[in-house]
Order: sequence, then C-alpha cells, then structure tokens
Amino acid sequence: MQQVTAIVIGAGDRGARAYAPYALDNMHEFKIVGVADPNLERRRSFAEAFELPESQQYDSWELILGENKLADAAIVCTQDRMHYEPTLRALELGYHVLLEKPMSPEPKECVEMELAAKRHNRLLTICHVLRYTPFWTAMKREIDRGAIGDIISIQLNENVGNMHMSHSFVRGNWRNSDQSSPMILQKSCHDMDILAYLMNEPCVRLNSFGSLMHFHEGNKPEGAPARCIEGCPAEASCQYHAPRYYLGEGIGWARKITDNYTKEGIVKALWEGPYGKCVYQTDNNVVDHQVVNMEFASGATAMFSMCGFTHDNTRIVQVMGTKGDIRGNMEDDGFVIHDFVTKEERTIKVHTPETGHGGGDSGIVRAFLQEVRSFGHSADESLSSATVSVRSHLMAFAAEKSRLNGGQAIDLQAMYDDLAGQPTA
Repeated sequence: MQQVTAIVIGAGDRGARAYAPYALDNMHEFKIVGVADPNLERRRSFAEAFELPESQQYDSWELILGENKLADAAIVCTQDRMHYEPTLRALELGYHVLLEKPMSPEPKECVEMELAAKRHNRLLTICHVLRYTPFWTAMKREIDRGAIGDIISIQLNENVGNMHMSHSFVRGNWRNSDQSSPMILQKSCHDMDILAYLMNEPCVRLNSFGSLMHFHEGNKPEGAPARCIEGCPAEASCQYHAPRYYLGEGIGWARKITDNYTKEGIVKALWEGPYGKCVYQTDNNVVDHQVVNMEFASGATAMFSMCGFTHDNTRIVQVMGTKGDIRGNMEDDGFVIHDFVTKEERTIKVHTPETGHGGGDSGIVRAFLQEVRSFGHSADESLSSATVSVRSHLMAFAAEKSRLNGGQAIDLQAMYDDLAGQPTA
C-alpha cells in the first residue's frame, strides 16, 4: 500500500487529536512530515508525538506553504476565518487538501475554494465527518435499498448538551460570529450536510428562526462577578459555575482550555482565559437555539432543530417514507425501521469505534487517503468534496440570512448562482 504523506496546518484540538493520530496507528499508510502552528508549545508537543525534527516545524502557514511542495496532502485545521488563504495556496502548490469544517464563514470564499480545487485538479475534501460514521452510513444504506420507500420528510434534532453549549459557544472559540462563524454554520453545517446526504437531492428553499435567548447579561445572577472563580453568590444554583465543572465532572474538557492539565494549571486558565468567565458576561453573540424548515427538489421536506438546553449531547432523527419510517439516536449506536406493510420492526445496531464523532474522524482520514492514492484512476467524487459541501454550507448560510430577516424564505440556487457569478435561470 502506498504511504501518503501530509503536512498539518493548525495543531490544535482537531488537527492534533482528531485527524493526525491516524498516522500513529497506521504508519504503513500515512505519515506526517511537517506541522505549522504559531503556538510554540502546541507545535513542539505535536512535533514530539510525530517525531518531527526542527526543520519540519513552522510557525506559520505561509512558511510551510513556501515554494516547495513537502507532501502529498495538507490537512488544514486553522480557525474558521483562517481557512481560505492556506487552502488556496495549498491547492495552487499541488497539495490534495483535507479541510476542517466550516470551509469559511464567507459564502463567496467557499465557492471560490470549490472552483480553485477544480481549476488545479486537486482533491478538496471537507471534514463533514458524520457521513463517515457507521450510524449514518448504515441508515443511508437502508434508505438507498428502499427500506422505507421514498422519503417524504425528515426531522433532525441536534441536542447540544448545555455544558457543551457553554464551553464552546458561550465561553469558547465559537462564541462570537464576528470572530468565527454563526452557530448554524459552525456547529450545524454537519446537520445541513447529513440532511442533504440522506435526501440525495438539492434543497431548493428554506427559512429559519432562532435567537440568543438565555446567555446574556439580562439573566446574570445578582452580584455575579465577571469570573466565577472570584466567588459568586449563585454558585450553588448555577450549573455553569466554571471551577466546579472544569475541576469536577468536566475535567476532561480541561485539555481544551490549557496545556497544563494539573489542577493548578486549570485554575490558572480559569483566572486568565475566557473559560472562567460568567456565561452571562461574555462577548458571545451566537444563538442558543434555532430551527430550519427546508424544501427539497422532489417536494420532500425537512425540519432541523438545534438547541443548547439538553442534558445529552447527541442527534435524534426520524426519517419518514412512503413504506416505513426510521427512528434513531446516535447515542444508542443504532436505529429502528418500521415497515408499514408487514408491521415488522427491525433494529439495526452498529459498531461505533472509540475515535471521535462516532468513528467519523478516523473514517474520513481513511477515505481521504484512499482517494489520494487512487486519484486520477477513479472518476468518483469524494463523499464530502468541496462541490458537495458547498451546497450544504449554503443551506446554513441561507438559514442565517433567513433568521436575520424575519424568517424570509431563501432560494438556494439563486444564492449559489449569485456567488458563482452566473446568471440565475
């Protein structure tokens, strides 16, 4: 088997812990030969794990993407607003690119990256990892073989557990859309994509409603300080009290807020970083709940609901067809198919690997490597290619546009044609 080489741009949580580790477990087929990250400690930690000498460590994407091509592929895992330039440069140099989602917070940049991949004849695969999980793969297989007839409607709920909400979207990197992305794009482009995957047809129009209803200063407990660790009178009644969470049941999340996992290191991070702030006193502006209503080309519909006020962190789905329906919860590692004719109930159980996103993180790397090896010998498009992913990204962009305009219905094809500079038919 041909060994594929890659450089990693962005050695944070996704780059260092989600995708690159595949190389440690599968050295015969995948090797990391360079890393770029401005954070010296992160860079050195990554280099140590992957045995990279100083000459293969860079403090910027501009340096690692200099004049010489260093590998077969580039894995781009920078922050949302730092995807566009390194991706275009990597494609120009001849790299195949595995790009963390979302592609970009700017719709025009997403389309431009798609067109650049075609122009340079390179793979640009977007990390819509749900497509590569056993759960959604098995469900798609049942739908495609006609187990429930033609799809009429889908209901998909994304339960963003309340503590995940507070960590990532109130205190964390994705709390402010001006600095990262709107919630519907950053968190839920996965869901727009999986709906498009199951439907296997274009979404033609949609509308959306949602708001930031709870996490704002109007709900601040009386006397609450700017940081929980300063001593809050509401400590006993507030589930978001940072020291209790990050030093207790949420200590596993502490690796995302500091490189020093000792209690002293965590406490220091709570004093100095954003994760110690009162959830009602941050600069967050993304929604904490949102619904999207969609119509597809055949007339089939879908309803998506994202909410940050659930005890669990999972996705629950109901796919309703002409001959049966499917109901599933990702946490259950399976789903149930009901046949309207025979009245039979069939349970499909899947094996979920230990890797992140229900096996999707390792699944997408495995598929990407195979696509790199077979490039030029296969006409098949990547399961989550830029061309496929741009369409589901536009569903998220349209949903945010609708939400900000009183629930106005948005035409998806007209939106794409406008961005691509093509006249609308």
